[in-house]
Amino acid sequence: MLHASDLRASERALAHARMLRARGAALPPDGLPAPEILDSWVRCQERGQEFGKPPRIDVVEGGELARRRERSDFVRRLAQAELETLAQQIAGSNYLLAFADRDGVILDLYADNRFRMSGSAAGIVPGSCWDEERCGTNGLGTALAARRSVAVTGLDHYHLSLGDISCTAAPICDARGEVVGVLDASSYVESRQRHTQALVQMAATQIENMLLAHQMRDCWVLAIHPRAEFIGTLSVGLLAFDDEGRLVAINTRARQLLAGLEVAAGVRFEQLFGDSFVAACARLALASEMRVRDALGSSLVARCITRPQRPQSGPGLRALAPAALPAAATTALGAPAATAVTRVAGVAGVTGATTAPAARTAARALPERSSFVAEDPAVRQAITLAESAVRMNVPLLLHGETGTGKEVLARHLHACSGRRGAFVAVNCGALPADLFEAELFGYAGGAFTGARREGSAGLIASADGGTLLLDEVRELPLPLQAALLRFLDDRQVRPVGGVVSRRVDVQIMAATNVELDDEVAAHRFRADLLYRLDTLRVVLPPLRARADFEQAARAMLAEVDRDAGLTDAALALLARQAWLGNFRELRSVLTRALVTSGRRLLDEADLAAVLPASPEAAAASALQRGATAMIRRELERCGGSVSAAARKLGISRTTIYRHLKGH
Repeated sequence: MLHASDLRASERALAHARMLRARGAALPPDGLPAPEILDSWVRCQERGQEFGKPPRIDVVEGGELARRRERSDFVRRLAQAELETLAQQIAGSNYLLAFADRDGVILDLYADNRFRMSGSAAGIVPGSCWDEERCGTNGLGTALAARRSVAVTGLDHYHLSLGDISCTAAPICDARGEVVGVLDASSYVESRQRHTQALVQMAATQIENMLLAHQMRDCWVLAIHPRAEFIGTLSVGLLAFDDEGRLVAINTRARQLLAGLEVAAGVRFEQLFGDSFVAACARLALASEMRVRDALGSSLVARCITRPQRPQSGPGLRALAPAALPAAATTALGAPAATAVTRVAGVAGVTGATTAPAARTAARALPERSSFVAEDPAVRQAITLAESAVRMNVPLLLHGETGTGKEVLARHLHACSGRRGAFVAVNCGALPADLFEAELFGYAGGAFTGARREGSAGLIASADGGTLLLDEVRELPLPLQAALLRFLDDRQVRPVGGVVSRRVDVQIMAATNVELDDEVAAHRFRADLLYRLDTLRVVLPPLRARADFEQAARAMLAEVDRDAGLTDAALALLARQAWLGNFRELRSVLTRALVTSGRRLLDEADLAAVLPASPEAAAASALQRGATAMIRRELERCGGSVSAAARKLGISRTTIYRHLKGH
């Protein structure tokens, strides 16, 4: 029962939201609903909807419902499989699960009888339309309007008559980025489960990945991830290319992994990865996966999960006979739809291939201790202290500009710690916020179609006995900061959808390129979490300020080509650069010089040909200019809100700050 005090509180919140939005003021971190809820309230009020009245719920007639179901046939079948799995996950919690089309019309329902009989659920029936324009702020309609996962709890609903319901919903986009449906899970407020939003988002991501693989079955579909063992998980990036190597489709995760690059339709493979498309396909014909570097220098693992089943028209691709590709890359996605669903389930399922356990793969990738250059006195002193700290399992905070070698240092410290487990690096700025909890803490078997039997242990558990690096830790969402704090307190991990916790022994390291004290002051980072992570702080100076620049440059060149060398004049020229990108930029410059000069001993002229005339020009290369212009345009459209622009572009706030700082 709603009381007058509830009504007045909602009125005050609405008035407050209107005032803040009108003045362009920042929202306070506490005391008001999430920004997407406030945005929805404002939209509802601008349409003249009255929140004191019940929503207007329209129901389409039977023939129209049948036509809508037929129009959404393939994605509907994918959704039904996920709804059945979700029903097993949240059974007994007075729930209702729904799949609706792109207009918000419910096509399928799974409901607990107790919830179905409640007054609030009376209008939730097949054929009912729950778009935001008719029904105000609600999980299903607001997810469609915002094009993102949302949770609408109790009086977050615009219409107060829905105040006893909790809804969480996630839109489903096809390979071209168009919304084709939405998943919704609803329950009574008092029965809601903390993991529901993560489960719904995982199910939606699973559907999107399978849908992309199905729609792009006549293209070359590549799966990418920084770590090979995660190619078969929900965090994999998917890209589809036509016979000429032009980008046709890309999923949200791939956009995040390639943040800062132009990934519009028609962009060529070579523009993204700097390698020949034909050569890449030929390499994948000999091995199930390969290492690639994107145009900004980030290393990724790529695997071909399907290729066209028709004769190829692209130059050179005819030479790749069907038998040339490994079995994992020849999934017959041109088969009937039901067969395709089975074969691509899970995006482990897209390949059907198995991967090495995370601990084993990560352990093999560790560099030797001698590979870390630390001749600078300040760096050497800090590292000596850090080496002692990791032997005592003391949490470390690694601080330094982007590209200063924080992960390399973390790997070095892991090797020094004597720990036998894996080194696991988690980029907090790259993982989707809605999937972060599942990635970090794992999920129980049955959380989504492709992993019913074994589930996923999660990144923390995969580092058991080893080291967990939380890179770009400032990007960790606030709810996950609280969950991480609980883990640091008791070292217990409970997977999403699970009921049993397990104790995990990990060395915790966090890395950042911003001042977390400032983030705490701005209420974007928890002070209590910073106290736990910042037991010992190691500061890495920028490359331009290091006394061991000569040794660092020679070591970097040896990584690129062990037989290459630098003249004294070339070293002097390098030492005069600003190196805003630090070691990453240095590696790119050395690689370009080797490629363009064709020489192994690089002199001053070889480097001058690839170095810009000034540090300012270096920061404004053609690639970076295009990415920065795109980011600035989106910032303008979002009224200067960095968080909103990051959500729209599917990149981290750190990436935006880096572009703004560099330009």
